Amino acid sequence: MTSGFLARRVLQLGLTANAIRPVRGARAAVPAFAAGWLTAELAPQLIGLTALDTAVHLARHGARTRGDKLGVALGALSAAGLATLVTTSQRARDAVEGALREALGEHYADELGTPPPTADLATPWPQLVWPFRMRNPAVRRERDIAYAPGGKRFLLDVYRPREGGEGRPVLLQVHGGAWMIGNKDQQGIPLMLRMAERGWVCVAINYPLSPAAQWPDHVVGAKRAVAWIKENIHAYGGDPSFVAVTGGSAGGHISSLLALTPNDARLQPGFTEADTTVQACAPHYGVYDFAATSGSRASAARMKTLLARRIVGKDPVEFLDDYVTTSPLDRITDEAPPFFVVHGEHDSLVPVREARRFVERLRGVSRNPVAYAEIPGAQHAFDVFPSIRSAHVVRGVQRFLEWTHLRYVKG
Repeated sequence: MTSGFLARRVLQLGLTANAIRPVRGARAAVPAFAAGWLTAELAPQLIGLTALDTAVHLARHGARTRGDKLGVALGALSAAGLATLVTTSQRARDAVEGALREALGEHYADELGTPPPTADLATPWPQLVWPFRMRNPAVRRERDIAYAPGGKRFLLDVYRPREGGEGRPVLLQVHGGAWMIGNKDQQGIPLMLRMAERGWVCVAINYPLSPAAQWPDHVVGAKRAVAWIKENIHAYGGDPSFVAVTGGSAGGHISSLLALTPNDARLQPGFTEADTTVQACAPHYGVYDFAATSGSRASAARMKTLLARRIVGKDPVEFLDDYVTTSPLDRITDEAPPFFVVHGEHDSLVPVREARRFVERLRGVSRNPVAYAEIPGAQHAFDVFPSIRSAHVVRGVQRFLEWTHLRYVKG
């Protein structure tokens, strides 16, 4: 029993250390992410489990051996590390608020009509009791609506207020998954439930995935979804004239492209006449340097391995234009809509410097506000389920979207 207790404490301490300071290197990126993501976002719950496990062991076996005492000491170190993670996650509030004030104005909240209540800026402890239970009785969800021919990869779900209504702003959610996996049921749910509760109509889509799909069918599918929204969302209470888009990772890449390439005929084969403009974009931990034109080694490695071999399927030297066409960093114009770029400080899969480059270039060109929140201690995919950090980000994105919509309505 002592050996098992000690092994659990060693494992927990290792996971905690990696969450605080992720292991670096290309080969370690995926394991570091997988271990650090859950540990960081579930730190409050893990503190409780560590304390409970230690208390149960001591009650049953005492601290008679050196292994028992070492296990208790390691448990204390883990708890201290997890407490550090909790403190760091609370800093997301100031990072988000600071980003919004910098981009939208120091008193932007006054323009919302009802400034954020104290509860919106507080740590949502009750929400953390069941972090994987994501439901809201005020929101109705209509599933598996076809937005184009082609089966399950062309289905969407609509989240909207249960009481109905018309002319509501629309939010489109694009899931991530390295352009190869994922579906509309797995990501963006905390944000969509929040926005639908506050009167928005939210749409979560599937889209074609590799290896079955040929690039850029992934982006084309998402553009077909925008076209469907423009033509049909009024039937669900939405206003087709205001569509914001969000998504994480590969979804952050695609959502950024939707915002930066409106009505681009190259990405709308067979529906070039369709309106695919969007009015705001809030990408999370997205891939922006798709063509590696920044000179980043990490971007070049991703292009030569993952993208060339599994996604695009073309030599990036001979067919560089195909990569540039779908690279947000290379598609920026002064027509870009308002952006709120969100990225984790400790992202192991998409280095944070990629988001910084994108924001710097976007700010240098765009005529609209560009907010950027670099979330302290955050890994990739930190917002998939409710946590301290994701709650602060969801509320901040909500304020950005509502501010953008009000600005649009006022003209």
